[in-house]
Amino acid sequence: MLMSTTDEIVGKHIEETLGLVKGNSVQSRNVGRDMIAGLRNIVGGEMKEYAEMLVRSREIATKVMVQEAQQLGANAIVGVRFSTSSVMDGTSEVLAYGTAVKLKL
Repeated sequence: MLMSTTDEIVGKHIEETLGLVKGNSVQSRNVGRDMIAGLRNIVGGEMKEYAEMLVRSREIATKVMVQEAQQLGANAIVGVRFSTSSVMDGTSEVLAYGTAVKLKL
């Protein structure tokens, strides 16, 4: 599945637009990560535990978006975007969305 953050893929012709596709993932923190991150917050430095959690969330959201596009018969997704928000204290959501298309091969 080709994916692009642009509205087209250079050298490819969009034959058909199939519609919006999206995927999301909601992850919660855990006590162990919170304690380690709390210490890093005091002394400074990257909070790797949270960064890894967001990477996993993006991967899951992207996978779900691709599956939705495949169900529509798409071979590409254009205009891909990611959005992150806090759902409630201690949880975050990553939303991946874009436009499913059929490219002329």
